[in-house]
Amino acid sequence: MIAAYNKQFVGDVLLVQLATEKIVHTEVEKVGDFAILKEKATGEIKAFNLFNASKYMDLNVQGNVEVNPELVQKIEEAMKANNVSISLDVDFSPKFVIGYVEEKEKHPNADKLSICKVNVGDELLQIVCGAPNVEAGQKVVVAKIGAVMPSGLVIKQSELRGVASSGMLCSARELAIPNAPSAKGILVLDQDAEVGASFTIPSNL
Repeated sequence: MIAAYNKQFVGDVLLVQLATEKIVHTEVEKVGDFAILKEKATGEIKAFNLFNASKYMDLNVQGNVEVNPELVQKIEEAMKANNVSISLDVDFSPKFVIGYVEEKEKHPNADKLSICKVNVGDELLQIVCGAPNVEAGQKVVVAKIGAVMPSGLVIKQSELRGVASSGMLCSARELAIPNAPSAKGILVLDQDAEVGASFTIPSNL
């Protein structure tokens, strides 16, 4: 589940995306303060907009909204008040974590890409990376599948030049860290960083 709010440019509307894939043919059902977006062919609910959102919750953000149990509870209360029933299957596990690059090998079909095996504590991810400074033995910031970058980019399972990639190794600039270097390259952390620990990116208020 991905949530966003920008009162200045969009209005008092909480935008919630339930699926990462695009809707091919959108069907909109309006129920109270909810606009429910469905895939027309299947009727599957892919997203919804909650209008007059500040009536139901405090949202002091512009951009991505942290999806936590409190937000989900407020959304469920708003649903109940509007007689809306939508199943919210929410993964609260951290999406930005510290990883350890165990292996790096050259991509067979691209000179500037590397295939990395990255330990994120509870699993070993294969991530294709284009950073010129990535090396085995580094501790790095990993954006896992479902992560929302400060730019709004959603990290999805992908395939780069025929090789599967399950996440992204992040640069300081991609993480919106102040005074990030302009040179290309991932952010390399100190060796005492804890593998698998959550990494908190700066607020984009």
